[in-house]
Amino acid sequence: MSLQKTIVNLLLKLPDPILVSMAGGKPVVRDGRTLDARFQFIAHSVTKRGPQPELTKEFARQGTEILTMLFGGTLEPGVSCQDRSLELEGRSIPARSYRPSNQNPLAPLLVFYHFGGGVVGSLETCHALCSILAKTIGCPVLSVDYRLAPEHPWPAGLNDAIDSYLWARDHAQEFGAPAGVAAVGGDSMGGNFSAIIAQEMQRRELPQPFLQLLIYPATTILETEGSMQTCADAYPLTADIMAWFMANYLPNSDLGPNLGEDLRVSPALAPSLAGLAPAIVITAGHDPLRDQGKAYAEALEAADVKVHFQCYDSLAHGFTAYTGGVPAADRACRELAAVAARAYRAMGG
Repeated sequence: MSLQKTIVNLLLKLPDPILVSMAGGKPVVRDGRTLDARFQFIAHSVTKRGPQPELTKEFARQGTEILTMLFGGTLEPGVSCQDRSLELEGRSIPARSYRPSNQNPLAPLLVFYHFGGGVVGSLETCHALCSILAKTIGCPVLSVDYRLAPEHPWPAGLNDAIDSYLWARDHAQEFGAPAGVAAVGGDSMGGNFSAIIAQEMQRRELPQPFLQLLIYPATTILETEGSMQTCADAYPLTADIMAWFMANYLPNSDLGPNLGEDLRVSPALAPSLAGLAPAIVITAGHDPLRDQGKAYAEALEAADVKVHFQCYDSLAHGFTAYTGGVPAADRACRELAAVAARAYRAMGG
């Protein structure tokens, strides 16, 4: 794999025009947004191999880990990490903590959930990003490896996310952070979990998270218009792959036809977002979830929630896992981490 990674990295250092010429000959443009040349090259290389094997959970998980090894970044200098288990009610959940050498003792712990449609992903897929967040913000980060479907369908993974957030809030001092408070964040399904956690705390009449960091979040499974159509073929999250994720994550035959309306699946359907934690909402231009992420940010703002919103027009869904191969993805991750750092400082963290 190291040789393959070396070859791939050398190819990705080629000038943009050469990469585009090797990947279809002309830039990919969707909704007036031009895809980053390196993402175009990766997408072309992955999707133009001819017939693919039937998509199974094993194949999807292996593919995700291979792509992470090829294109993912590494642990930031000055950040240490440690694997551990969270002892939750009736179960033990793997997790990984990140502690930066520049940790601010006033900065709340950030609990982070990885992407993967509730079916794929691991602590490795968000490893580089979590270390970037820890170092840039100056806070400890706890990455949670929640249970995956179809072995553990909804709401198992969500329950792990909620319970691990509550655990982290109560054990924050173990990470050198203030007691009784934590921020929450994640990308894609992790963003879905994070948005739901903020709402769930309100429903339970518990304190809000310090901050919501929602990176290309899935906020509803009922949306079918806009970017869901124009980006339906966008690598790596196509309409077909989304449908496959949901078929595994939400076994409707067992849980009922109206499950998509459940606020613990589609947080965008909440009748009110007033009183939720300040939010940072990040989207990608070449992503079926782009429009629903923006709509959720606008709905939060309309409810007088403090929101920072930004769309990275040239990037695709999942860009946080490509920091080692796509410089624009690495820059975006550092920029969003800097936004979070400013939010922390503004709120005294």
